[in-house]
Amino acid sequence: MGEGRKRVVVVGGGTAGWMTAAALAKLLPHACTVRLVESAEIGIVGVGEATLPHLRAFIQTLGLDEAEFMARTHATFKLGIEFHDFGKPGDRYVHPFGSFGQPLGEVPFLACWLRARAEGLIGEPISAFSMADMMVEARRFARPGAEPGTLASAFGYAYQFDATLFGPYLRGVAEAMGVVRTEGRIVSVERDGESGDVAAVALESGERIEGDLFIDCSGFRSLLLGDALAEPWEDWSHWLLCDRAMAVPCTSLPGEIEPFTRLTAMPAGWRWHIPLQHRVGNGYVYSSAHCSDDAAAAAILEAIEGEPLAEPRMLRFRAGRRRRSWSHNVVAVGLASGFLEPLESTSIYLVQAAITQLVELFPIGAIEPADRDEFNRVVDYEYDRIRDFLILHYHASARADSSFWNHVRTMEIPDSLAAKIELFRRAGRIERYTEGLFFEPSWISVFIGQGVVPEGWDSRADAIPADVLGRALGDLRDRIAAEVRAMPLHSAALAAVHGGAR
Repeated sequence: MGEGRKRVVVVGGGTAGWMTAAALAKLLPHACTVRLVESAEIGIVGVGEATLPHLRAFIQTLGLDEAEFMARTHATFKLGIEFHDFGKPGDRYVHPFGSFGQPLGEVPFLACWLRARAEGLIGEPISAFSMADMMVEARRFARPGAEPGTLASAFGYAYQFDATLFGPYLRGVAEAMGVVRTEGRIVSVERDGESGDVAAVALESGERIEGDLFIDCSGFRSLLLGDALAEPWEDWSHWLLCDRAMAVPCTSLPGEIEPFTRLTAMPAGWRWHIPLQHRVGNGYVYSSAHCSDDAAAAAILEAIEGEPLAEPRMLRFRAGRRRRSWSHNVVAVGLASGFLEPLESTSIYLVQAAITQLVELFPIGAIEPADRDEFNRVVDYEYDRIRDFLILHYHASARADSSFWNHVRTMEIPDSLAAKIELFRRAGRIERYTEGLFFEPSWISVFIGQGVVPEGWDSRADAIPADVLGRALGDLRDRIAAEVRAMPLHSAALAAVHGGAR
């Protein structure tokens, strides 16, 4: 071990543990040594198969080859999330990874579209002005261009992969960078009597592992932050009722692989459909107060399109987060820090966001309270912003066909979300911010997709002559359609990445 380097002990493997270990080894080899402790007897959650575009930056930061990563994890490309029946039965919309349209001079595109629709200048939905949305419709894929302001650069992409393979893949990467893995089950946690810091963890084998900084990646157990340090839990289950998932993989059907995650509202929650190269991931996320486990298992087996490859597996969880994610010398990453249901594929993003902050605020000497406070502020902000966005999907619904949907449609919501809804409903305005997840296009897609249509619009749009406005939007629509038609099908794009092998 290098003199003066922090001894970092990562508790738990899986996606969060190995992402953290690999990032620290890659970015801070001069500042720390990394040892990861995990037990093969303790399984991983392993159903977080859909991601957000931010993961691409993480893959690039580690210096990994995208084609190899995709091959090792059976990955497909993902352009967004398709929602069915959330606003009301029969509805469909896409939350695309990309922007809607282009501003006309200084006038925001949404205002132009709202006025043009209201005055009958165009008939197309807002989806016709999104590159990612139209690529989803056509089942086509190409990587975005690099030139800012062009249609080719107006979208992003993520991955859908086998989550049980991602951690082991990163393990190989991390160990090649010098991370030391120790197999063993932790039976006790030792704390310093004076500072309250964690001093060491003791394994079932009798081995004792000391460290300066401990990263809790122990999943829902939250072995260090929750159990040892007793960091309080902030419960959000009164807003996010779903507390279980019934997951089952199935065979793929013939035809084009969908470059998106498909979600469908169900009587007590919703179900996912995630197409990978070798199979399809499915699951029913539900409220146990509104649906029994047996009924959920039967419902997902009835809904899947291929042959089941395993028995349905039930997962328990609760929505919320720890009051602080960094306490003393323990930093919780992933499920040990908090959990928000996978409605918008945010789990791996939250791991990545915590890692990013940890790298930026990594304690070279003593842990500074100001750094710890800033880490907690940013992590809390991320959770709070995502929480509001998820609640919107439930609250902005006209569904009245089950006790679950009646409850979430009429429940009290956070003041922060109520203000956002009112702001958009009045004039199509979205609160602007520079931190956190989900910017204007994301909110627009869910608001419009679920029937929250503004009563007015930015008055600057009224200054554009009607014929100019109609012609500009028609031309934009046609250019997007032409660019998408020229792209290869998703299966062809995957074949190019994998050398023709599916």
